Amino acid sequence: MAEYRHTHCDGGADEMPELSDGEDEDIEDEELWQCMDDDDSQRIKVTCLFCDRLLISVPATLEHCVAEHKLNLVDVMRKHALDDYGYIKMINFIRSTKCDAASLAGLPVSPLPWESEDFLRPVLQDDPLLQTDPEDLCEGSSLTACHSSGAKSHDAQEQRVQAAEEALARAMDDLHKLKLLAQGLVMNADTGKSSNLGTVAELREDEDEAYFSSYGHYSIHEEMLKDKVRTESYRDFMYRNPEVFRDKVVLDVGCGTGILSMFAARAGAKKVIAVDQSEIIYQAMDIVRSNQLEDKITLIKGRIEDIKLPVEKVDIIISEWMGYFLLFESMLDSVLYARDAYLADDGSVYPDLCNISLALVGDPLTHQDHIAFWDDVYGFNMSSMKKVVVPEASVEVVNEDTLICEPTVIQTIDCNRVCLSELEFASDFCLKITKSTDCTAIVGYFDIFFDKGCSNKVWFSTGPQATKTHWKQTVFLLEKPFSVQAGEELQGKVTVRKNKKDPRSLFVTFEIQDRKLTYSLQ
Repeated sequence: MAEYRHTHCDGGADEMPELSDGEDEDIEDEELWQCMDDDDSQRIKVTCLFCDRLLISVPATLEHCVAEHKLNLVDVMRKHALDDYGYIKMINFIRSTKCDAASLAGLPVSPLPWESEDFLRPVLQDDPLLQTDPEDLCEGSSLTACHSSGAKSHDAQEQRVQAAEEALARAMDDLHKLKLLAQGLVMNADTGKSSNLGTVAELREDEDEAYFSSYGHYSIHEEMLKDKVRTESYRDFMYRNPEVFRDKVVLDVGCGTGILSMFAARAGAKKVIAVDQSEIIYQAMDIVRSNQLEDKITLIKGRIEDIKLPVEKVDIIISEWMGYFLLFESMLDSVLYARDAYLADDGSVYPDLCNISLALVGDPLTHQDHIAFWDDVYGFNMSSMKKVVVPEASVEVVNEDTLICEPTVIQTIDCNRVCLSELEFASDFCLKITKSTDCTAIVGYFDIFFDKGCSNKVWFSTGPQATKTHWKQTVFLLEKPFSVQAGEELQGKVTVRKNKKDPRSLFVTFEIQDRKLTYSLQ
């Protein structure tokens, strides 16, 4: 078997955030609002489904329904096995028909009165109940009536103020998590789309505009072109394997400035079809003409899912689709769509193999800068900020010297065989510790291989041990570091899945050291 050529390597790769349950509230809702300033009180108000009461959060609303209306909505959802659409229809049915809680509790399993597609249309604008993932409510809800008699004391002003501050902190926490879960009101409320909510192919062009607009400016393409590891790996793969491209029809998905298309043409391709939805394709047209390649390269503006190619089949699909942690931005979805629609039976997608790897980091200085920093900010305790800082993964360069274990591969993707559903996955892992210290973060990165049919195989890594790329590494900082010992084998599990409301972003959940930690990439 031919050896891989490693390009530019210096060294030898389910559970959504739970909303706070609001238990042990020590202050009435009205008193809480009095303790907030006017700006904060406008941040979220949830109208009860069965009366005119305004609540401060979705969990508070569900608890109010239990305490005042004797109805547990989570029980109703479980009884009828409601999916996302069913939950949305139920909420809008209740609001539009003003049915009472008792009649809802007594409904038979089927038929349900909200089956009509008319109930997908929101009754209230910006209804927080419609912006909440029903799966979260069913998996994480433990409704408790939080205003039990005799539980409150109004004697000490200090206790009341403290309770108000704690309740406000929980409400702010809920707001942040709702932001992660919500993208618009109800993305597919009137589109008539089928049940595969959240796939990139189902996004309307206007829903996906922000993604493609981000690639319309020259600066991001300049950054990618100047990434020598990335660009020269693609060039070396094509130029060193001309037999792969000779007289072939090539499709370039997400062509950008057209650099890969021009590499393919120079490598001997008979015809190259370059597709991109962003405005940069107009510059690509000028670039292709400036290099006298317009007779070989045809450029088409549009999403691959929305256009029709001028050929029935192509021999090769090339694309630089990789995002942070490999799968962020979900551009691989579009490559797989093109593969299934246009690739000849004996054709191939390149790159064809990819690995995602994890390792542990012991870097107290970085942890101090980003996490412990909030414990004392100019003499003030701002540790509540950790609730919003920690769950967001960061993209930065990790010093190889801070790695404290042997990396492990958690997922391998064969782009010629993988199914769309397999891009969401759960994987057990085992990390062998190499240094006794405190673990402060988990780091993720990926490796890329050009393998199939290549006499000169090429690969590159985006890991801390390799030459820096524009992808850097994805860092999942721990709020509370934990100790590890050299020689120890640390068991864990990682789950990667798309945000249902924004399929280009990801949720990554780690189960490690008896902890369950969920991070977002968005």
